[in-house]
Amino acid sequence: MKNPLMLSLVGGVLTGMGNGSVFGATLMCFLGRGKFDDWGGWGSMAYDPMTFTGFIDWSMFVFGIAFFITLYVAVGRHLQIESKA
Repeated sequence: MKNPLMLSLVGGVLTGMGNGSVFGATLMCFLGRGKFDDWGGWGSMAYDPMTFTGFIDWSMFVFGIAFFITLYVAVGRHLQIESKA
């Protein structure tokens, strides 16, 4: 495997978005809806960061991108070490 892009993309985004959803569930358990005026679970409101659901969806995206970048760098460096041996 020369380029770890697809492995990192699938593994990192799925893991990261899963962790983002756990973050959202934890937030909801401890804070309830907090200071969010609207739940925002319908249509485009589900992606509005000013609603509770939108905030959770965006945190899932951020976690997914962060895990993708982390995994891409880690797998790339691992491949460099393995290719030297």
